[in-house]
Amino acid sequence: MTTASRRSHASSQPPAPAVLPAVALLPWGDVVEDFLDAIGVSLGEFSSRMTGGWLFGYVDALKLQGIRTTIVCFSERVKNTTRSVHEPTGAELVILRAPAAYRVIRRSMSDPYGCSMHAMFGARNGLARHYWRVAHHLAPYLATPLVALAREIRRARCSAILCQEYESPRFDAAVMIGRLLRIPVFGVFQGGTWHRSGLETRVRPHSIRRSAGLVIGAAVEVDRVKTRYGVPTGKVWRIFNPIDLSHWQPMARHDIRRDLGIGSTTRVAIWHGRVDIPRKGLDVLLEAWRSVSTTRPDRDILLMIVGSGADAEAFDALIRTTGVTRVRWIRNYVLSKAAICRYLSAADVYVFPSRHEGFPVAPLEAMACGLPVVAASAIGVSDILGEGDTEACGGVVVPIGDPRPLATALGRLLDDEILSRTLGMRARARVEAAFALPKVGAQLAALLGS
Repeated sequence: MTTASRRSHASSQPPAPAVLPAVALLPWGDVVEDFLDAIGVSLGEFSSRMTGGWLFGYVDALKLQGIRTTIVCFSERVKNTTRSVHEPTGAELVILRAPAAYRVIRRSMSDPYGCSMHAMFGARNGLARHYWRVAHHLAPYLATPLVALAREIRRARCSAILCQEYESPRFDAAVMIGRLLRIPVFGVFQGGTWHRSGLETRVRPHSIRRSAGLVIGAAVEVDRVKTRYGVPTGKVWRIFNPIDLSHWQPMARHDIRRDLGIGSTTRVAIWHGRVDIPRKGLDVLLEAWRSVSTTRPDRDILLMIVGSGADAEAFDALIRTTGVTRVRWIRNYVLSKAAICRYLSAADVYVFPSRHEGFPVAPLEAMACGLPVVAASAIGVSDILGEGDTEACGGVVVPIGDPRPLATALGRLLDDEILSRTLGMRARARVEAAFALPKVGAQLAALLGS
């Protein structure tokens, strides 16, 4: 074949498909089981059915911008690196085995996230005490298989790393890998503000300084990192958590209530999520609901709770000991967005009593389904509902940890159907304006330079 004919032949071949830009997304947790076990979800269900939350919201928002995502998790149960597809989003899901050194130390841990040697390992005396003190500092760093993680990021041709929680040893590891691979690393704030060991206190300022930037939705957290680490304004990206409004929207209320056995005139308050009593303020919710119920003995009202978690047994006992009535608990961590939409669409008011959050997604889901929100002023809530006249954004904000104002605000919206419906419409408008996938996706693409 002549040179000319070879050129002609080559030009007749179809072009190779373009490889989309990619980002590696590292969720929270030394090992993924620490999150999944608490809510009763298996790795298989995580891969095939789990949706919602900030993680998959990011995946969907990036996909709209033509950016593919490789989610990288870590496990103490898999024997080798596994690769699959997260079926609901189409993202690649990589599970790396936690290093042997970490697995050995973990067997002795009473709390892998303890912020002291005693909290992590319990009482340790004698000659081995020094060993356990060192293990407390090193264990969180040993959870990341550096070589395997770098290899997967290179294999997936990722041009950036997004790591959930910059206040974590994994972020420190990600920054080191990013510098070796010469790709930017961004930390994403979802609520973590503490250090587990003194080693983090020494390492973290260097990691934050060497990172490409921090993604923070909550204004109060922006102030914290600027004060603590001297982070310049240009290195902080104010990006809210996204929500897919094509999935999260009101459904046929009458039909859903009929299927759930709820009367058409019943006024329903709802909460959904992971059952973690102190963090989610569920003790405050029960006290507030007892006040709402006892002051309205003749009203047809119902509190619906949807979710499960590590505190499920304790929460069950708390419901019995507090003697609250007119409560329906769907004791299951619901994976399907459609199923959650059905529950939300059956309700009239969403209640959110959390003591601690990063930038909560659950109120956004409720607002997208047309519900007004009564929320405690945890981190991120004021960014969702605004400062000052929060009713203009579809909600009422009350102090953290106090059941009395929570009960007052909740009772007011249950009593006033017109007001709750008006605030519900404003809530939907608020998420459409500030949290929709295209808007957040464009911000993330700008962050990544795509």
